[in-house]
Amino acid sequence: MIDEAFEIKGCAHSYCSECIVRYVASKIQENVISIGCPEMNCQGVLEPEYCKSILPPEVFDRWGRAQCEALILGDQIFYCPFKDCSAPLLVDEGQGGIVQSECAHCKRSFCAQCKVPWHAGIVCAEFQKLDVDERGREDIMLMEAAKKNGWQRCPKCKFYVEKTYGCSSIICRFVLSTF
Repeated sequence: MIDEAFEIKGCAHSYCSECIVRYVASKIQENVISIGCPEMNCQGVLEPEYCKSILPPEVFDRWGRAQCEALILGDQIFYCPFKDCSAPLLVDEGQGGIVQSECAHCKRSFCAQCKVPWHAGIVCAEFQKLDVDERGREDIMLMEAAKKNGWQRCPKCKFYVEKTYGCSSIICRFVLSTF
């Protein structure tokens, strides 16, 4: 018999507790919440409450949170767009025209329609047209200044240029492109 054997509910298989802990932790890491017996083709199932006595609290808690999140339909949940937060948030079907929202966990603003950090001064349709590397706060502030000051963007090098005088043709001094 195995020292500290852990018997799996619903089947006759037993494993050492440490192996079951590693197995459950790896499955949760893979976002698997319905965890079966490690034995191939076995119908045995591991359940959080049954495994609680051998699992570290952080593994047990993560498994419980994952199960709760799975109960909420996939299209009703999204995650805070800030990488250092990623808290689960519920989609508010009644939000209507609300665009700016705040994460209840980290208290930072995000766009409820685009599900990205708040893009002040630019409508969602314009924001979605931007390249991924142009979506930063500073980039958006630059675009606001360009719009306000009538600057135009060179189609080749993407630098902003300002027309100060002369005809409507512009020559970019960086790549000598005419537009």
